[in-house]
Amino acid sequence: MQLFHGSDVEVKEPKILTTVGRAMDFGYGFYTTSSKEQAGGFTAIVNRRNKSKDRIVSVYDFDIEKANTLKTLVFDSANEAWLDFVIANRKKAYFKEQYDLIIGPVANDDVFGTLQIYEGGFITKQETIARLLTKRLHDQYVFTNPQALSLLKYKQTVLL
Repeated sequence: MQLFHGSDVEVKEPKILTTVGRAMDFGYGFYTTSSKEQAGGFTAIVNRRNKSKDRIVSVYDFDIEKANTLKTLVFDSANEAWLDFVIANRKKAYFKEQYDLIIGPVANDDVFGTLQIYEGGFITKQETIARLLTKRLHDQYVFTNPQALSLLKYKQTVLL
């Protein structure tokens, strides 16, 4: 299976970055997606954050067969469990069971506003999920440790 990582630099050797101040959907890890489109869109976010211009998508082969050896958490949709997990990670308040690999929908810029309204207490959890279900959410595969990262093999770089 191919996975993609959008950045402003080529990433031949993925690493887990624990950048202070960044609240990520699934916590610290190396974020990838099966959508080249989603990875390309993420390059724009990185460009704004880093004040850079390069739009680079690194491509990896992922040995999904060997992933069954990992402790994996999978969210099939933007459901209540997914929402609770994302909000806890964004608040840096998730201190429960740790996973090697986390797979699920990405809370991209298109849904960020909905999450903020929910976090502010202006809509209920059920209203939030109903709004999210109307969005086309791409997936994300988050590798949280070196054992999980060992299943990614760099293949190529695509300049956008």
